[in-house]
Formats: sequence, structure tokens, C-alpha cells
Amino acid sequence: MAIIHARVDERLIHGQVAMVWTNTVGASRIVVVNDAAVKDEMVIAALKMAKPAGVKLSILSKKRAIEKFAEKAYEEEKVFLITKNVGDMAALVAADVKIPAVNIGNVAKHEDSRPIKKSVELNDIDIAQIKEMIGKGISVTAQMIPNESDQSILNYF
Repeated sequence: MAIIHARVDERLIHGQVAMVWTNTVGASRIVVVNDAAVKDEMVIAALKMAKPAGVKLSILSKKRAIEKFAEKAYEEEKVFLITKNVGDMAALVAADVKIPAVNIGNVAKHEDSRPIKKSVELNDIDIAQIKEMIGKGISVTAQMIPNESDQSILNYF
């Protein structure tokens, strides 16, 4: 089965992701992909504490994540994929990781960004990367919580 949900959330694993999203999508494993997180012992420890009980956790660099998904390492699991930013998710899509849809959940103000909704600020690079993902046939939404509208993120630009 592999990836059942993919989310961009700069907070990675936090209460909302751990409790609401993981349960809603029925994930058996959370895969966090971010080159900085994999090198930061404090972030690793925090992610391990934040993950729900009974759910496996992998913290991977983009390169290692691409390798693991190419090897079909998680094929028998229900994977909830989380990246810290749009660029990390776009890199996985560009490497042909099979991602059915992407939810842009929480992206704070960053260089040249502007708000598209309450919890999401994007810059021109983010928007171009989102459009590339959509061009590859991937549905991209902007939902903070599961009961928010899952309309295309294009409706917010």
C-alpha cells in the first residue's frame, strides 16, 4: 500500500498530526523527510516522543527516502509522509515517489511568502513547485484539519 497520505507541515509531528491526522488516515507508519531533521538529535528525540503509540516512525533525508520508496521498503504498510516544506515534497515527487495526493497543512512566513489562507504562506518558488506536482497528476489541497474543505489549492492563489 505504501503512502496513503502526504502532508507538508513545518511542525512535522505535533498534536494535530499525531492524534487527528494519523488516526483519520489510518497510518501504521509516519515517515518524516527532511535533511536537517535527520541530523538534529533534539528534533529526532522530539519526533519520537510526539508520535502516537503503536505507530512506527522513520526519519529520513530526501536521498534516503527516495531510495527506501524505490526499494518498496514500506509496501506492506500504510505510510503517512510528512515533509517540513514544499521543496522537500516536490523533490520526492520529482524523483517519482508514488504520492497520491499532497496536503499543504502548515507553512509559516518565510522569504518573500504571502498568506494564501490562515495557516499557509507561500512564495513564488513554492507555488511553482505545487503547480509542477499538479502537472504530474497529483491532487494538492490546503487543509489544516481533516474536516476542512479538500478543494484544490489552486483555488487559493
